[in-house]
Amino acid sequence: MTIGVLALQGSVAEHIKMIKSVNKKIDAVAVKTVDELAAVDALIIPGGESTTLRRLLNEFNLLIPIKERILAGMPVWGTCAGLILLANRVEGEYPCLSVLDVDVKRNAYGRHSESFVGEGDFDGMYINMVFIRAPFITRVGDNVTVLAECNDRPVAVRQGNVLATVFHPEMTRDNRVHKYFCGMIDAKV
Repeated sequence: MTIGVLALQGSVAEHIKMIKSVNKKIDAVAVKTVDELAAVDALIIPGGESTTLRRLLNEFNLLIPIKERILAGMPVWGTCAGLILLANRVEGEYPCLSVLDVDVKRNAYGRHSESFVGEGDFDGMYINMVFIRAPFITRVGDNVTVLAECNDRPVAVRQGNVLATVFHPEMTRDNRVHKYFCGMIDAKV
């Protein structure tokens, strides 16, 4: 199994390290080209700045191929800005990939200086959650499962092959959310 991490911006190395900590037999690679995308079984879209990521997806001609792969069933996980790119609706702007039936509000938790570590239950596992200029999920569609909440707000959701987290699991030492994603891929491969 090979998991790609979109390597245009964000915590690419941290996601790769976490995936490798789940199972040494899983290959985790950086993805910057269409050919690299074609070689992976799943994709992680890391955090960063969503408008910059959207521009880079277009510049690298990855936007349409990523959307096509997701619609064809490739497992994908978006963290923070990755969630914003996956969402069907983004307050105040046009959506990007539109493959996840949620509405989001960018930077809703505040500025970088207001980042914090919360905690909560993720699909039956109690975990720490790192929030960095995170979005709010303001609406969840009928076919979307809420996997985690923090302060009475959904912070992790899944719709079929699409996983999204408001928080950054790669910024902790706990690889259980990455293990969950690998389980989604195992079920597909």
